[in-house]
Amino acid sequence: MRKRKLLSLIMALTLTATCFVGCGSKDNTANEKSETPLLDAMDKTPITLTFFNCDLNEDWDFTDDVAKKITELTGVTLEITHPVAGDAQAIPLMIASGEYPDLIYAKGDTGKLIDAGAIIKLDDMIEEKGDNLKALYGDQLDRLRASADDPSIYTVGTYGVSAEVYEPGGTLQVQHDVLKDAGYPEINTIYEYEELIKNYIAENPTTEDGQQRIGLSLMASDWRWLITTGNIASAAIGIPDDGQFAVNDETGETTYKFTLPEIKEYFQWLNHMNDIGLLDPESFTQKEDTYKAKISSGRVVGLSDAAWDYSDAEKTLLSEGKAGSTYARLAVTVSDEYKDQSLKDYGFGGGWGIAISESCENKERAFEFLDWMASDEAQVLLNWGIEGEHYTIEDGKRVVLPEVQEQKNTDPDFGKKTGIGAYVYPFPQRGVGAVDSTGNSYTTTTIESVVANYNDAQKETLAGYGIDNFTEMFPSSEELGISKHGQVWQYTIPSDSDISIIQQKCDDYIQQAITQAILGKPADFDKVWDEIQKTLVSYGVDTLNEEMTALTKERLELWNE
Repeated sequence: MRKRKLLSLIMALTLTATCFVGCGSKDNTANEKSETPLLDAMDKTPITLTFFNCDLNEDWDFTDDVAKKITELTGVTLEITHPVAGDAQAIPLMIASGEYPDLIYAKGDTGKLIDAGAIIKLDDMIEEKGDNLKALYGDQLDRLRASADDPSIYTVGTYGVSAEVYEPGGTLQVQHDVLKDAGYPEINTIYEYEELIKNYIAENPTTEDGQQRIGLSLMASDWRWLITTGNIASAAIGIPDDGQFAVNDETGETTYKFTLPEIKEYFQWLNHMNDIGLLDPESFTQKEDTYKAKISSGRVVGLSDAAWDYSDAEKTLLSEGKAGSTYARLAVTVSDEYKDQSLKDYGFGGGWGIAISESCENKERAFEFLDWMASDEAQVLLNWGIEGEHYTIEDGKRVVLPEVQEQKNTDPDFGKKTGIGAYVYPFPQRGVGAVDSTGNSYTTTTIESVVANYNDAQKETLAGYGIDNFTEMFPSSEELGISKHGQVWQYTIPSDSDISIIQQKCDDYIQQAITQAILGKPADFDKVWDEIQKTLVSYGVDTLNEEMTALTKERLELWNE
């Protein structure tokens, strides 16, 4: 794997939000006080920097309250664009044209930009004037480096250096009303989950307005198949979130997860759920609007999804006074031998971030802006908004104004309207759980704030189980341990490797083949599964596993010297 050019691959999207990566250290206090550049010393001459964000599905108007404050403090206005040709083609087309924005967030395609000489190395600028970045990343700074072969830093940002999980997503979700109706039973396995749903629908076949209830619905007609079907399957057998792979964190052995014998049981269970009529028949064909409309109506009893994918629909339910139809997130696995990984600490993942293009005419200002975004001043502004307008100080503690919190809880467009939280990702961020020198959290998310903002249904559920917060229903992060390799889906793939080609071929096939297996006859499932395994071998999955294992071992060596 040595001496190779780098080519990035957007590895399969994963649950977490999830969504979000944590830090390897449990000391979440700022390493040192962030050295925000004095405003008097900053060049605040008005300037517009173009910023391409590959995660957006529309251009972003930089005119909200937080954006205006950023411009006031820095002189910088961002012109934010999105990939009009889609994630797969946007960066290659950019490279082909030779025309680049000032700032680029390319996720896994960063390596393509490096190969093209399109983005600059940041090492010298970080060393010379990146005090805020150095303070933010601390001893995690080396995780920003591209690879063992090219240890340069090209990007900053994306996920938090710290990422405590106070709101676990769970493997599967079920409406609070369902748990209440059943008397708050222990639900640990998919089979207990099935029985819970089956019994509730038998007694409550329709909603109050006469709509037929749906047992379990998936959003699996597009890339979210990877989230709602593939990732949930691996979560159900206790595999941490490594995209399409399972990793032995001690040896580095990395395996395409759909070849694991134990993952078969989850898909076979979905096949069973379809056979008995508890799986939404539109799960593999419905569009996002239809999916969210079903959830918003209160019809969908159970979900298999990442919380961020259906949060807008939950806000609609809350705004309509239907808290009982929102979802409790459960630590559900195939059997008791597996542990739900919702609270897993992955360490700071590195890999992805915002780069400065070679063609940027104001590289120094662009870097100063990125460094300022890492400052204490910026971290508070990005997460909390403007003092007096969005939060206040009470007894030395930042407190979100009640009316702002209500808007945050119920308005799906809160971030877009106010700018609060809109510029945290993919810029450098301290992350959830990190606190400043005053003892205040950099983010509005603390265990105390989460508990304080539970809706009535959540409070009832907690009382029913005799616990104070939902993290108590899950294996702790200490029990699960810290990932030594980060997460595979953030790896950069060597250009002389066949990994990208093989994985794409396998991923495309798996989505189609497993969908057909789920929708097929139960009597045929074993035969179909065996054929899937044979086909994966013919596609070169063994080579894929070997190459990914080598990359994981390289990262283990780079990060754990």
